[in-house]
Amino acid sequence: MKTEALGNSRILNWLFKPAGRMMESRLRKWLMNPVKTLRGAGLESGQTVLEVGCGTGFFTIPAAELIGDGGCLVAMDALSDYTKRVSQKVQAAGLQNVRVVKCDALDTRMDTASIDKVLLFGVLPFPFLPLNRLLPEMHRILKTDGTLAVWMFPVSGWVPHSIRRSGLFTDIGKQNDVYNYRRC
Repeated sequence: MKTEALGNSRILNWLFKPAGRMMESRLRKWLMNPVKTLRGAGLESGQTVLEVGCGTGFFTIPAAELIGDGGCLVAMDALSDYTKRVSQKVQAAGLQNVRVVKCDALDTRMDTASIDKVLLFGVLPFPFLPLNRLLPEMHRILKTDGTLAVWMFPVSGWVPHSIRRSGLFTDIGKQNDVYNYRRC
């Protein structure tokens, strides 16, 4: 079954509902400041950013505010319940620089070399996003000088090694627990 079809599954959306509640909890915001994490990714005003696996939008609103009105944030998730929730939050915040899309990150259907920065926050490692398929797609959509920012929970040491070994990205450092890579 394709990831996009899975995202419409009532069962999967029901199963991920408790995770969504945890993602939005005040405790999480208290324990993990989303702005601090996003600063570790080096977000800048005016960038075009893809947030893969936006979930319920924990990072979406702060990221949109950091890139400002001159930037564009594409918040992507495969689960329809999550994209509906993020759309509601974006509308309530009055943000015009966010586009919420229900899509498979392995086939984004985005233009080649159209993104300044890709955020992979809390989506790796994940069985529906195998690195051997995800990394080439992220490489394709990133601009020549584009960067990939990865924050993992739980931390998996093999992921940064696999990203470097892919030959698609060069390690440019880690800040605020965010691993940053430049497109080769």
